[in-house]
This record gives sequence, structure tokens and C-alpha cells, in this order.
Amino acid sequence: MKVPALPVIDRVLFTEEEVHRRIREVAAEISSRYRDGNLKMIGVLKGSVFFLTALARELTIPVKIDFLSISPFSNHTRAPGVVRIAKDLDDSVEGEDVLLVEDIVDTGFTARYLLQTLAGRGPNSIGLCTMLDRPARRIVPLKIDFKCFEIPDRFVIGCGLDYKQLYRNLNFLAVLKPD
Repeated sequence: MKVPALPVIDRVLFTEEEVHRRIREVAAEISSRYRDGNLKMIGVLKGSVFFLTALARELTIPVKIDFLSISPFSNHTRAPGVVRIAKDLDDSVEGEDVLLVEDIVDTGFTARYLLQTLAGRGPNSIGLCTMLDRPARRIVPLKIDFKCFEIPDRFVIGCGLDYKQLYRNLNFLAVLKPD
């Protein structure tokens, strides 16, 4: 596949084919682990939508899907690790096998907060799946159950990840050129 020449791209990290292949592999792992369960995937808006959709299409098990949206910090404090749920789930997770689906896990603050919040709502089990893991920036220790790729400490766009709300629709993952 030919990658479009965009002036904002420094380099392509993973092609569309590589992304799709890895999503299929992770979906097979998830389908195997939850084959006897009652899986509910919880997507974190907006970034996870593309990944969650592609992943769900590759699952071989029934799955429920819900979304939540977060505000990463208060407008007044800008304190790291302060997260607020801006849009909560539509349905309960009580008694469900919950899989939190993120586009990227970075410092770990947001994922930890969401996992703790969801765990307090009585799910049968709770896990974490991310398309991208950037461990170089990790501050909070975190268990990631499923991940597609580990990436360097660079700003990445495509497959749901944006820069100023642009480039989410790219079918590949690329490093944004530094300013």
C-alpha cells in the first residue's frame, strides 16, 4: 500500500497491513481468553473508536460495546494524573467481563483511574487492551493484558490518534514531524 505524502509525517511506524495483522492476532488472543465469558468492551473516546471497531470486527465471540469519555485534567489545576469522566457508560458493568480499550497507554494515570473506577462497579473481571504502549513515559505501574505495539517516546498519529483533531482517519501509524 502506498502511504500518502503528508508534510506532517516524519516516518511511518506501522503500515496499514502491519496494523491489521496485529489487530487480528490480538483479537484471536481476546477471543480465546473470553470464549466462555460475557465480554463487554469499554472504549475511551475519541481515540479508541477506530481501534475498538477494528478489533471487535475480528473477534470470534459475542461482545457488548460501551463508551466513556474523559477530561484528562481540571482547567484550573493542570495536575498530572487528575482525570474526570466527562461521559459515563450507558449501561452497568456489574457481573460482566470488562475489557477497557485504549488507543495509547502513556503515563498510566488515565488507565489506572479508569480501571479502578470500573472495578468499583462490580464487574466479574477487568482487563486492559491498548493499540499502543509507550512505556518510556510510564509513571504508574500498570498491567496491560493485550497490546498491539510498543512505541518510542514520539508523537504518533493515525488509527484514531490525532494532532489537533486531525489525522485520526489514517490507516497507518506515523510519527508526527517535530515543530
